[in-house]
Amino acid sequence: MKTVVLAAGYATRLYPLTQDKPKALLPVGKKLLLDHLLGKLGGVPEMDEVVLVTNHRFAGQFSDWAKSNPCPCPIRVLDDGTTSNDNRLGAVGDLQFAIREAGLKEDLMVLASDNLFDEGFRGFCDFALKHPRSASVGVYDIGDPSIAAGRYGVIECDSTNKIVGIEEKPDQPKSPNVSTGVYFFPQSSFQRMDEYLAGAERKDAPGHYVRWLAEREAVYAYVFGGRWFDIGSLDQLEEASKAYNA
Repeated sequence: MKTVVLAAGYATRLYPLTQDKPKALLPVGKKLLLDHLLGKLGGVPEMDEVVLVTNHRFAGQFSDWAKSNPCPCPIRVLDDGTTSNDNRLGAVGDLQFAIREAGLKEDLMVLASDNLFDEGFRGFCDFALKHPRSASVGVYDIGDPSIAAGRYGVIECDSTNKIVGIEEKPDQPKSPNVSTGVYFFPQSSFQRMDEYLAGAERKDAPGHYVRWLAEREAVYAYVFGGRWFDIGSLDQLEEASKAYNA
């Protein structure tokens, strides 16, 4: 199994901090955001490589970081060649780019690079591998569905944790379970991704692809425990920094 880290965004909501530095390499507490995230791979011995996709502006910084990073498995940095929000590939486009450029043929865990978790990825991987022919999504129960209004992708599941509904930033959320930017895609789903991208579908958030996929085949949701931080704004970065400095 391999991990693809999506880190090709420009994080304009965090300007000026991210004008010359990628969001994933910002410090949170005593470590960089990306070091927190990849440190959670230590409990997943099946993971044998991390493929990180970034843009041309930040590729050099990620390559320098990768040379000294203590990640438990090798890291490969891919430059998608984009230079701004105007010509970016989008998250799903970058995932397809990574699969083709790196010649990936194994099952993939896909991570957004701006997440912080207390829980590691062992539980998620065990859950996903129980459904080896289906995609799985990591979700977090925020307790009050109204908190997700206009902010998060909201996921509804049945009693077997099969996804029965996905709404992107709804005004009236029906569930407290929100998408965290953690995904498992079996190799058998790669052809579906090509089908999706060949159409007029949105190529930015992976959640759009997952919703499309769930309308066609079974997709499952795993609920993460502990704390979760989605670093999308200066306020959220400050909140996470305080938590990890404690």
